Amino acid sequence: MQARLFHHHQYYHHPLILRTLSVATISNTMNSSLTLPSVSLTLSGSSRRSFNCSSFSSFGNGIRSFGPRNLNRSRVFMSVSVGSQTVVNDGLFSDYKPALAFLFPGQGAQAVGMGKEAQNLPAALELYKIANDILGFDLLDVCVNGPKEKLNSTIISQPAIYVTSLAAVELLRAREGGQQIIDSVDVACGLSLGEYTALAFSEAFSFEDGLKLVKLRGEAMQEAADAAKSAMVSIIGLDSEKVQQLCDAANQEVDDKDKVQIANYLCPGNYAVSGGLKGVEAVEAKAKSFKARMTVRLAVAGAFHTSFMEPAVSRLEAALAATEIRTPKMPVISNVDAQPHADPETIKKILARQVTSPVLWETTVKTLMDKGLEKSYELGPGKVIAGIVKRINKGADIENVAA
Repeated sequence: MQARLFHHHQYYHHPLILRTLSVATISNTMNSSLTLPSVSLTLSGSSRRSFNCSSFSSFGNGIRSFGPRNLNRSRVFMSVSVGSQTVVNDGLFSDYKPALAFLFPGQGAQAVGMGKEAQNLPAALELYKIANDILGFDLLDVCVNGPKEKLNSTIISQPAIYVTSLAAVELLRAREGGQQIIDSVDVACGLSLGEYTALAFSEAFSFEDGLKLVKLRGEAMQEAADAAKSAMVSIIGLDSEKVQQLCDAANQEVDDKDKVQIANYLCPGNYAVSGGLKGVEAVEAKAKSFKARMTVRLAVAGAFHTSFMEPAVSRLEAALAATEIRTPKMPVISNVDAQPHADPETIKKILARQVTSPVLWETTVKTLMDKGLEKSYELGPGKVIAGIVKRINKGADIENVAA
């Protein structure tokens, strides 16, 4: 039997990826029988359909959906199951052609008052109610009313930004023409923590599962930060080569435990350095002699995106192993290598590595621009992402959608 299936998005030129395929064992008896393959097709939006050669039925997947809901533009993703292994072509999105991007902020974008608009929209408010049950406290109250010190803590700010950013998607959806914009998104990215938000938007995992991962990520990173004196500082006004030279000079004056490195490649003139507290202090002391315009100590718990976060990796690996992750409905660009990935197992490995790897945000944005990006939206608190994008390309068309 030969069957043909078609997908309808302009840049998906790859063969269909089988989501599940199981063939019953052929009975070696006089009445041998063959159960034809049961194939489950994951469609864009919140619907999933299971088809069998003799019958078909639909069922809900229990996933809170944020991505495109226009089924006329559905993509079909399938993976081949061989025993307990699922084989997915990780290079599915390698030739992606971005036109409209959703960009999600990371830690540091939080501010007291975020979430105020979400209170007036039931779909957005519902996200905070679900979050309250998972987190065990009133997240919206902390977002709107603070105090600032509580909101800035890693274990609070990461879930707060994740939920508020997805609430911003709902606010955009409620606008006239908003659903059409969401249906037109063909690439998603997020800065550090924002990568989880982008994956939730692309339906690689559910809102609830993503929040549980973000909660654990924040806790694990906080514990890793508490285990050693470390910090992060932004260096303003230097190119990446000069910042590396600054780090090298600082590292000559401190022990191995206080070494520093570039942790966030944000945009020309703005690179974040992470490392031991003494190393960061040495960077700050030397910055002016390297002609840096200024340094800004970041309001984070410690040296994110360096080996200082290694204790968090094993906890993340365990949590990710227990989480259902699916092929995203669109390319989601990784912070680790500035590439999109389709294989769920590869995504899990990269998310675990992300906390100890430098964030390649500058490369990500430049690649989108080079590939023809026309318009992007920053969804969530603050305007950090828009500022970075404009530094990379002054003419970039980017719009903020806050919540």
